[in-house]
Amino acid sequence: MQPFTTLTSTPAPLKVINVDTDMIIPKQYLKTIKRTGLGTALFSEMRYKDDGSDNPDFVLNQPAYRKSEILVAGDNFGCGSSREHAPWALLDFGIRCVISTSFADIFYNNCFKNGILPIKVTPEELEKLFDDADRGSNATLTVDLENQTIKGPDGGTINFEIDPFRKHCLLNGLDDIGLTMEKAPKIEAFEDKLKQRAWA
Repeated sequence: MQPFTTLTSTPAPLKVINVDTDMIIPKQYLKTIKRTGLGTALFSEMRYKDDGSDNPDFVLNQPAYRKSEILVAGDNFGCGSSREHAPWALLDFGIRCVISTSFADIFYNNCFKNGILPIKVTPEELEKLFDDADRGSNATLTVDLENQTIKGPDGGTINFEIDPFRKHCLLNGLDDIGLTMEKAPKIEAFEDKLKQRAWA
């Protein structure tokens, strides 16, 4: 998993509340178990017209936001069914950080397991971030995980909270497998002891 340390990007404003996982990645794309290739399907029902062409009104199709790595979204982001394909699609598109006032629990947990930083802010802070994001390519946000800050284009700073263990995992790029591999020397030592007992 790619470590998350500091991220600077033009933020894309998605001013929609209750964005569920079916909106993030519709069910017809859930047949794959690969984590790659889902970026083109991200928000497909809002992002494309019926003929498959881009919907110019959707934020991620607008020139200023096509390469956004930060998504600023409305309340209760990631609600609905528990599909890990949702963070996979966000990450494959290039989104490394989602900022909202609240997240559905399962989606929130899945983000950390896949290298995405979900940040909870107050409604007042979210409105300020929406204002910044509305400025398009004229404004960038810098998310500093180590110092737990979001710095705006005008020098303002928002502090955010994060569980220390989850912070450690993101900073070091550790998913569940990575965490297990950190204990590899102890696992190998235990296995050696078992072998010695079997031969005794």
